[in-house]
Amino acid sequence: MAVTVLFAGVATRHLEPALPWYERLLGRPPDLVPNENEVAWQVAGNGWIYLVADPDRAGRALLTLIVDDLDGHLAQLAERGLTAEGIEVLPGVGRKAEFTDPEGNRITFAEVTA
Repeated sequence: MAVTVLFAGVATRHLEPALPWYERLLGRPPDLVPNENEVAWQVAGNGWIYLVADPDRAGRALLTLIVDDLDGHLAQLAERGLTAEGIEVLPGVGRKAEFTDPEGNRITFAEVTA
């Protein structure tokens, strides 16, 4: 079995108030709006993040996105009003910076240096 597309979901209680935070995080409006309860951003070739209204699952997502320049990416996020909770060095592997959305979903950006 070959996986050809990845959709990684992030649940929120209500889509409308969560949308601006994710637009700042991802730097643009969604690329896809299939219905009033779901939006999606293409973040890599065939890799997508979708935000979905799902109160029962809200606040439990863990996503890690690997970037090629963590410092540059963090600078762009800071320009959009988002600051990492800290940068952690992973000896022999790289570095990571975590963000938590208003509902508790954790989005991590990491840079692999090994």
